Amino acid sequence: MARPVEPHKRRELAAAAVAVLQRRGTDVSMAELAAELGVKRPTLLYHFPTKAHLVEEALVELLMEQAAFVLPRVEAHEHPIDRLYAQMTAIHEFHHGHEARVVFLTQAIASTAGERTEAILAAGAQVFEAHRRDLRARLRRGVADGTVGPCDPDALLATCRALTDGLLVQRVVMGLALAPVHALVWERLLAPLKVTPGRGRAGATGGRPARARSTVKR
Repeated sequence: MARPVEPHKRRELAAAAVAVLQRRGTDVSMAELAAELGVKRPTLLYHFPTKAHLVEEALVELLMEQAAFVLPRVEAHEHPIDRLYAQMTAIHEFHHGHEARVVFLTQAIASTAGERTEAILAAGAQVFEAHRRDLRARLRRGVADGTVGPCDPDALLATCRALTDGLLVQRVVMGLALAPVHALVWERLLAPLKVTPGRGRAGATGGRPARARSTVKR
């Protein structure tokens, strides 16, 4: 009879193994990896037949932790533009000082998973998929009822997602300070799209939701 899967042990092994891979590179063998972790190679292979499996486990677990941190901050806001800005700043706050971790995981998936890469990244994206659908619907309703300025909600979401992910990379590569970028994104991209009934658009000089202002100084 096959041994039952032990989720807690899998998560611990995956996190520890990824730390080794990040330090030594993805070319390290499973035997060397097991030795570094202080477990037998068959034990490691029982939980993770390949390095791609353990990197996948670590990535999905990290995204689950990210969701638990980010979504309450998004839910603190009603206006969809405020929610979109809160999402970006909260993701950056969650990863602040540890951006290399998520960047490495996504790169490691690409280098170890081969033809499974697209499926694995799609599985990771599912963590936020329900939230994305909800935000897309809110933006569309906002455009229809005049509380969001005319725009393509899908294009807006894609732009903000690209900025969110790209800025994580910039933090790793260049140590980029994110607070000025967050301010620019709000003032030039998002604030002009936020319309408050009876008050019009938020304008380009303020109105950032207080609980979503960037706390990432560097």
